[in-house]
Amino acid sequence: MLDPRLTELADVLINYSVDLEPGENVWIDAIGIPTELVNEIVKAAFRRGGYPYVHLVDPQITRTQVKSGSRETFRKLMEVDRQKMQQMQAYIGVRGGLNAAEMAGLDPELQSLYQAEYNHKVHTEVRVKHTKWVVLRYPTPSMAQSANMSTELFEDFYFQVCTLDYKRMAQAMEPLLQLMQTTDQVHIKGPGTDLSFSIRGIGAVMCCGRRNLPDGEVYSAPIRDSVQGTLAVNTSSIYRGVRFEQIKFRFEQGRIVEASANHMEQINRVLNTDEGARYIGEFSIAVNPYILLPMNDTLFDEKIAGSFHFTPGQCYDRAYNGNHSAIHWDLVTIQRPEFGGGEIWFDNRLIRKDGRFLIPELEGLNPEYLVTKGAQE
Repeated sequence: MLDPRLTELADVLINYSVDLEPGENVWIDAIGIPTELVNEIVKAAFRRGGYPYVHLVDPQITRTQVKSGSRETFRKLMEVDRQKMQQMQAYIGVRGGLNAAEMAGLDPELQSLYQAEYNHKVHTEVRVKHTKWVVLRYPTPSMAQSANMSTELFEDFYFQVCTLDYKRMAQAMEPLLQLMQTTDQVHIKGPGTDLSFSIRGIGAVMCCGRRNLPDGEVYSAPIRDSVQGTLAVNTSSIYRGVRFEQIKFRFEQGRIVEASANHMEQINRVLNTDEGARYIGEFSIAVNPYILLPMNDTLFDEKIAGSFHFTPGQCYDRAYNGNHSAIHWDLVTIQRPEFGGGEIWFDNRLIRKDGRFLIPELEGLNPEYLVTKGAQE
C-alpha cells in the first residue's frame, strides 16, 4: 500500500521546490531509492504539464565507475550528461542507498578527478547555475541508525521536516536576510573558534525549501581573503566516504594554512584538490527548529538550529566571492550550550549567543517560537 506521505512529498517537490511550469523538463535523479517515490514525482510532474526524465542510479555502480575510471572515461560520461542537463529547466535529486560510506577506500586521486571532470562540470556549472533545483535524502535504515533512531521514528521525523510549511518559515527568515545583506564584519567565537571576516557587498540568500529538503538557512560568503583566525568543527562529516572528526582550521588572509582532523592525510588531500579548496565559498546560519542533533548527513546537519557552517571550496553565484573549486564541503559547528556554546557578532553587535537570537527582529527564528507558532497555526 502506498504511503500517502510519499505523494505529499512529491507534490512539495514539484509544486513548491522547483515550481514546475507547463512544458518544462525536469531531471529526476533517483540515487539508490525505491521507485515508489520516483513514480509519485513523475505523476506530479505530468499533472503540472511537465516532462519528467528519470535517471536511476545505483551507488554501487557509481563506485565501480569511479574505481575503474580515468580522466577520459569521466569526460565521456560528463559530455553526455552535461548535454542532457543543458536541456533541463528543473532538477530533483533524491539520494539514498544502504551505505553512506559507499565511496570509502577508493583512490583519493580518482575521486578528486571524478569530482572535477564529472560532478563539477555537470552539476556545479550547469545544474546549479541554470536550473531550478532541489536535492534531498530518502529515509533509509542507515540514516535512522546514524540519527540513533528507530526506522519508524526516523521516517516520522523525516516527513515532518520535509513537508513543513516553508512559506511561513521564509517569512520569519526575512529579517535575517536583510541584516546579512547590510553587514560588513562578522566575528564568531566559541570553544576553539575565533573567526573574523567580512561579508560586505557579497549579499545573502534565504533557503526555505527551494534548493534543499529539509531546509532552513540564510547564507552568504566571506570576502575571499578576509578570513582570519581559527575554526573548531564540533560535528563529524562524511566526505568522499571518509568520516572526519575533530576538524580544526587556522586561516591567514582567507587561506587554510593549517588543518587537522582524525584523518590527517585525507583531509589535506581534500584541501589540496585545487587552489580554491583552501578558501571559503560559503558562510551560513541555520534555523530549522526541528533539526537539533547531528546525524552525519550534511543536508540535515547544515540546517541544525543554533548552528552555522563554513564551507571550503566553490562559492555560489548568488553570493559570489570569486572562489572556484571542484569541492564544496559544508562543515557544521553547533553553538547551543550542550555543544559548548558560542557567539556570532555582526558589526560589533551580538546577534546570537549559545544558539539563541538576541536582537528583537530575529527572535522569531528561535526554535521554540517557530515550533509553537507552527503548532498554533
